[in-house]
Amino acid sequence: MYKPTLDYAQQLDKEDNLAHLRAQFHIPKDAEGNDWLYFTGNSLGLQPKQTQQYIQQELDDWAKYGVEGHFEARNPWMPYHEFLTNSMAKIVGAKPLEVVVMNTLTTNLHLLMVSFYQPTKTKYKIVIESDAFPSDRYAVQSQLKFHGFDTEEGLIEWKPRKGEELLRIEDLEKIVDEQGDEIALLLIGGVNYYTGQYLDIKRIAEIGHAKNCMVGIDLAHGAGNISPELHDSGVDFAAWCTYKYLNSGPGSLAGLFVHEKHAHNKELPRFAGWWNHNKETRFNMRQPFDVMPGAEGWQLSNPPILSMAAIRASLDMFEEVGMEALRAKSEKLTGYFEYLINQIDTDRIKIITPSNPKERGCQLSIQVKNADKSLHKKLTENNIITDWREPDVIRCAPVPMYNSFEDVYRMVEILKTLL
Repeated sequence: MYKPTLDYAQQLDKEDNLAHLRAQFHIPKDAEGNDWLYFTGNSLGLQPKQTQQYIQQELDDWAKYGVEGHFEARNPWMPYHEFLTNSMAKIVGAKPLEVVVMNTLTTNLHLLMVSFYQPTKTKYKIVIESDAFPSDRYAVQSQLKFHGFDTEEGLIEWKPRKGEELLRIEDLEKIVDEQGDEIALLLIGGVNYYTGQYLDIKRIAEIGHAKNCMVGIDLAHGAGNISPELHDSGVDFAAWCTYKYLNSGPGSLAGLFVHEKHAHNKELPRFAGWWNHNKETRFNMRQPFDVMPGAEGWQLSNPPILSMAAIRASLDMFEEVGMEALRAKSEKLTGYFEYLINQIDTDRIKIITPSNPKERGCQLSIQVKNADKSLHKKLTENNIITDWREPDVIRCAPVPMYNSFEDVYRMVEILKTLL
C-alpha cells in the first residue's frame, strides 16, 4: 500500500533497480541549479548524456574520411540504419524484417497509405478515433481528397460515449460490423495522446480484418512507453516518432513497421526511391527497380546519419535495460502518482486516463474543473514542466528512465498548494 510521504517516495527510489538511469540524462535546471520536475517525455524526451559522444563520432569520421566514411567510418554510414533495426524491433515487438527507421511520422503514414489504402468506389472509408492527434486527421483527410472522395462522408470517427472520455472497443466493433463493407482502412492511435488510453491493438486488428479492412496503428505515444507486440497483433502497418519516449532529439527520424505477411509482396503499390532498391545492385545505376523485401522496401533516400546516431545512443540504453523492466517501473511509478492525486482533498480533479495499468502507459491526464492555462503557467513558474491541453487537462508523463518517485511526490505537493 502506498504512503503519501516524502520519506516513502525516497524509499521507493532507493529500492528502484533503474534509479541509476536518471544520472545518464541531462535534467534541465532552474537558475539556482535545481532540477526541474520534468513530466513531458510524452512531447520530447530528455537527452541521454552519451548522445553527444555518438554524434561526435560521426562528425569526427566525416572530418577524417569525407565520403569514404560510408565504408571506412567506425560505424559505416552505408548500412547505418541497420544498426538500429534489432533494438527497435524489440521495443515494438516485431521481427527485424518488419522494422526500419526512416523519415518522419506523418511522412511514413502517407507512404504506408500509398500501399495499404487502396479504395474502391464502394469500399473507401477510413476510421480514426474522434480525438486523434491532428496530424493523423489531416493525413487521412488529404488521402480521401487525393482519391476523389468527400472528406466528411469518407471519414468515420470512433467516439467515446456521451459523458465519457474513453473509447470502448465494442463501439468500434459495432461501427465495423455495420459499415465494414464501405471501410477500407482503420488508422488508430495505439495510445491516445489526450487521454493516455492504451487501446487493444490486437483486437482492433481482428475487428478490421473480419471485414477485409486494412489496419494501421500510430504509435507516436506508444513506442518506448508500452509493449505493443506488433507482430503478434497482426496489424498491417504502424509508424511512430522517436523523439518522445525514445529520447532521440527534437524532430528526429521515425520508425515504420510492415507486417511480415506483406514482406515479399512486390506487387503492393508504393512510391520508389534509391534506398528501397535491392542493396546488392543499388550502385549499378542502370538497373530496373527491384524492391527490397520487408520494411526496408518503403525507404526512399539514404538516411541522415547524425539523427540516426542520436537514436542509436538512446536505443543502446533500451537494449541494456529492456522494455519489461521499464514497463514494470512505469506501472509502479504511475500507480504512485495516481494514488497521490487521489489523496488531494478536492472535487476539482479527475484523472481521465484508465485506472487499469494495462490500459495506459506512463501518462496521466489530469482534468481540473474551472481551470484554464493559468494553472499550467503557475506549474511552470514552480519549475514543473507539464503539457496543457485545452480546455482543462494537464498531461503528465513520469518516464521510468529518468523520473523518480520523489519527482512525483514533489509535483503533487506543489499542485495541491496551487489548487
